[in-house]
Amino acid sequence: VIGGMGDKRGRKPAMLLSFSLMGFAISGLALTPSYATIGVAAPVLVVLFRLLQGFALGGEVGPTTAFMAESAPPKRRGLYLSMQYVTQDASTLIAGFVGVALASVLTDQELQDWGWRVALLIGAAIVPFGVMVRRTLPETLERAADPAPMSERTGALKRLRTGVKSNARLVVLGLIMIAATTISAYSGGYMTTYALTTLGLPAAAAFGVTIVNGGCSVVFELLSGWLSDRFGRKPVMIVPCILLVLSIYPAFLIIDRFRNALALYGASAVMVMFASMASVPALATITESLPKSVRSGTLATTYAFAVAIFGGSTQFMIALLIRITGNPLMPAFYWGAAMTAGLIAMLMVRESAPAKVAIPTPV
Repeated sequence: VIGGMGDKRGRKPAMLLSFSLMGFAISGLALTPSYATIGVAAPVLVVLFRLLQGFALGGEVGPTTAFMAESAPPKRRGLYLSMQYVTQDASTLIAGFVGVALASVLTDQELQDWGWRVALLIGAAIVPFGVMVRRTLPETLERAADPAPMSERTGALKRLRTGVKSNARLVVLGLIMIAATTISAYSGGYMTTYALTTLGLPAAAAFGVTIVNGGCSVVFELLSGWLSDRFGRKPVMIVPCILLVLSIYPAFLIIDRFRNALALYGASAVMVMFASMASVPALATITESLPKSVRSGTLATTYAFAVAIFGGSTQFMIALLIRITGNPLMPAFYWGAAMTAGLIAMLMVRESAPAKVAIPTPV
């Protein structure tokens, strides 16, 4: 809905609405009284706030990604679009530092009782600043108008149906690619829980992997965006994806064999490096290939379905598989299968970069 609003009303109002809803949901989660205080209303409120958070996130990606693509010079679009993931993972990096700090000064019981509320409120503090910045941004929808745009009276849902139907092949391949990269991101995010529950590491060491993953993601997503502007989207996402598929199982073998922080951090860094390199060109390919008049809504819908169905279930599925099989290497199999499917979609999608430098071939 918010993505469709971005195509009909403009990128800017859609971005303001999604960000405000996200801030409201996070604040609501942090301030919801405990079950002991208000009874069954507590879990009901938490579920409602989480649903609102998911709604806001699903509507956030389409308008913001469309805005960045339309604001960027064509030959630097990959670098600009990398900011979609870079900013997300920068927040993950900050969250890792917050988690380590809280785990260092609070007991496990204090973390469980109220420490998590502190982390959420720290995140919510950015909302007023973010709204202020977004209010000053220029609108790009008019500049992005197609030669034969839809009527202004065309509803958001009709625009969305038209966009999905007329770009069915791209939507299917995009759904697979985003599902793969989302499962990859959530699998990397699960490593903190994996360190606690499966490896038995202390909380401070477990939260440290979040810092490693966030830092690696920020660096290599920027590099990926820059490289995809020079050499094209496909080679920059396909090569790292192949390397990731080949490295996941050995990395988990090392983690399981040594079961210490050094092995966890090193193996996670390698996997996250390849995953980050593959994710940016995948998003850029989908964004560039969609018609501008339906870009925000179609991208938002594709992303939302991938996250809701595949990303949101990743950590549950990994935990379930470990519990059923007793095999600590199950995350490797799940993650590897997802990236293999994503690799097939990457091979099938068309190159979308407006220009690329030919890679020299050895004589």
